[in-house]
Amino acid sequence: MKVDLGIWGKLTRVVIFLLLISGLLVVAVWYLPLIRQNERYRKELLRLEEELRKEQDTSKQLRASIEALRRDPKAVERLVRERLGYGRPDEIIVRFEEPVTNR
Repeated sequence: MKVDLGIWGKLTRVVIFLLLISGLLVVAVWYLPLIRQNERYRKELLRLEEELRKEQDTSKQLRASIEALRRDPKAVERLVRERLGYGRPDEIIVRFEEPVTNR
């Protein structure tokens, strides 16, 4: 058996609905700073992971260069010729300079 309370029944349902909505809004406002902080942490984590990957690639390249210089005498000779400008006793070394321009 359902008793019709008239306007009071409708007002009670509206008040309960508004209390539910206000409760959800309070929870959302309470957790909003945590959600934003979590987003910042995720972005920072992605940036750091990308930086780590780049550094690991650089490390791999440097290790390969070091290993080549330890094992391959031709690599050592090429490095000395390129960076220090050395040559063998019977060679003539010609150096070219970049043209000077007014900027």
